[in-house]
Amino acid sequence: MKANQADFSVYMMCKTLQVSASGFYAWLNRLPSARAQANVALTAQIKEIHTMSDATYGVPRVQAELADRGLAVNHKRIARLMRLAQLRGVCRRRSFCVTTTANKRQRPAPDWVNRKFVAHDINELWVADMTYIPTWEGFLYLAVVTDVFSRKVVGWAFGVHMTQELVIAALDMAVLTRKPKAVIHHSDQGSQYTSIAFGQRCKDAGVELSMGSVGDAYDNAMAESFFATLECELIARRTWPTKAQARLEIFEWIEGWYNPRRRHSGLGQMSPMHFEKQHEERNNPNQAKEKSTEQLERQAPEHGLTTGCFALVDKPPHCPEGGKSACPQAS
Repeated sequence: MKANQADFSVYMMCKTLQVSASGFYAWLNRLPSARAQANVALTAQIKEIHTMSDATYGVPRVQAELADRGLAVNHKRIARLMRLAQLRGVCRRRSFCVTTTANKRQRPAPDWVNRKFVAHDINELWVADMTYIPTWEGFLYLAVVTDVFSRKVVGWAFGVHMTQELVIAALDMAVLTRKPKAVIHHSDQGSQYTSIAFGQRCKDAGVELSMGSVGDAYDNAMAESFFATLECELIARRTWPTKAQARLEIFEWIEGWYNPRRRHSGLGQMSPMHFEKQHEERNNPNQAKEKSTEQLERQAPEHGLTTGCFALVDKPPHCPEGGKSACPQAS
């Protein structure tokens, strides 16, 4: 009625809709209800969370984020407010592409996982895989190693070719940062993973190899799930003129968003780093407290290099002044 006052009289509209004119004027001058005001404030927080997630979070993760802020809100209410604000999360698209090229001359390792991606502690089981990233300059390749227990990406490396050096660099970063005592490294039967050099590096590091079958994504489902998330939340929504820009943005996505902040449904809507921290505090409370204090006191590396395999494998960075490099790709 308020929107049509210029075209129709209030009397005629009230008569047609069978409402009283006094009731209409009372509604017109009435302040918003407490519920409406609460919805406005809640919508503002939902928009803030949605923007913080780069417009990727849907109702479940928004609800978890609100719970961490001390707000217990029903998922139906969140869904209604997001719909009114025209906010929605991203959805994975169904796709299947075989990129594994097996080397028949190399003998693959046995499959110790058998599609059971379950770990009861950190550094029990790692999964690894590679993918390609399209840029205007051509394809860039990314190899990752993920800890099954916490879904944390513990090793990664970029390269301009899909070589054994690429997967070795990702493994080196995982071994350097995690220092595992006994861990299973599961991958597909790509020629890079069945190579002699990669097998020797795993043997030297005390890492036991496990491999699934060729062309079956379910045998390495957890690694495929990470790349599906990366494609859905970043690659499919961006275009990069150069490989350097793609490396920088994916680096920030992994180390600045995925590991420390992105919530996982398989972890009770916690981030990988938060999940590991909670696990350490529950099992070793004193050690976790000492570790937190040590991290606060620790300063940036003296050599000034970014931790992680950020540079191309083909052009590894060198640490100035002969210091030890933080990147396993460096010579």
